[in-house]
Amino acid sequence: MTQFDRQVHSIGPEVTGLRIFKFIAFLYGIAAYLVFFVTILYAIGFVMGLVVPKTIDTGTDMPTVEAVIINLLLMALFAVQHSVMARQQFKAWWTQYVPKPVERSTYVLFASLSLLLLFWQWRPLPAVIWDVANPDLAVTIVTLSLVGWVLVFTSTFIINHFELFGLHQVTNHLVGKEASPPRFKTPLLYKFVRHPIYLGFIIAFWAAPVMTVGHLLFAAVTTLYIFVGIALEEHDLIALFGDEYRQYKQRVSMLIPWRKSV
Repeated sequence: MTQFDRQVHSIGPEVTGLRIFKFIAFLYGIAAYLVFFVTILYAIGFVMGLVVPKTIDTGTDMPTVEAVIINLLLMALFAVQHSVMARQQFKAWWTQYVPKPVERSTYVLFASLSLLLLFWQWRPLPAVIWDVANPDLAVTIVTLSLVGWVLVFTSTFIINHFELFGLHQVTNHLVGKEASPPRFKTPLLYKFVRHPIYLGFIIAFWAAPVMTVGHLLFAAVTTLYIFVGIALEEHDLIALFGDEYRQYKQRVSMLIPWRKSV
């Protein structure tokens, strides 16, 4: 037996199979991330009424009550999926069936698909609540909405964008690197508000030069969900980091920069 044959034999089918699984998991993570990336870009166009074929104010007309019910159900589906799958108890059960390295990617994929369903099936409610006639003020409001989206993206990169959306986990798995234990840190924007990502979403959703009933419904319900999500998330963070997070919570405002926390 040659040295090459001995090396191949020593690898064995189990090791080869493990490497194949790691590579498939890596490809799956990339695919889930790409679906997320397309979804978030579409979300910007959907909310702002830019470029995309189906926006928050376009689509099939139907009676107001029916449209409200459908839209609320679509938002409820996303809220339940997004909140339940993020809880530690669900993760402990879920990872009995879904390999841990792709758990985050699967969560991101499901969230993206529920959002795409919302964009596809959303029913417009075109009655206008306000319409900013002044062109300079309208441009300022649109710019403010874009600032909100920039705040969302910037905040994810400050804490670790690729870990948040699952790529870090599948990459570590591919190269055989152990994940580092979670550490509590408050970089840059997180020194001024505890949830700059959520703040960015609120700004992006509410800064609209033309506010229709449908847009108002979307902004109001998602803002309500953000506050529910913050409560659930902070409960988990206190369980994970204890007094360290409690002190941070007392020191830093939830959403409004420089406002004293209560």
